[in-house]
Order: sequence, then C-alpha cells, then structure tokens
Amino acid sequence: MSAKLIPLEVWATQVYGEHAPGIGTLRRWARDAMITPAAEKHGRVYMVTPDARYAPPVKRTRLINRIPRNVPASKKCA
Repeated sequence: MSAKLIPLEVWATQVYGEHAPGIGTLRRWARDAMITPAAEKHGRVYMVTPDARYAPPVKRTRLINRIPRNVPASKKCA
C-alpha cells in the first residue's frame, strides 16, 4: 500500500507554517524535482507524501573550471 498523499499547499503549510512559499514557487519546486520524494501531479494538483522535504539542486561546476591551470611543464601530459 502506498503512502497517503496530500496537496502541495497543505504540505507547505505543515512544513513552513505561516511562512510557506507561494503557490508558484511550490509548483516550480514540484516541476523541477526539488521535492523528495517527487511530487505527483493528479489532474491540476500536485500531491506529495507528508514526510516530503525540499531538496535544493546540487550546483555543478564545469569540468574546465576544475582543471588546475598553473601546472608546471614537467607535470603536463606530452
């Protein structure tokens, strides 16, 4: 049996209280998979489990920015 789902707005009120983000922000979080476990869209309403949490995206750096730049000539690949 799956966990009971509640509307996204109700979840936000339970987690954040009176300082809950706006509905547009909540929908963006759901759409961009920033809520774990993922929100499900039922018709026009996003539903989440009561124990869901906001999970901000991990910032990725480009590979070129992770390569050391001042490497001595003796250590460079030939």
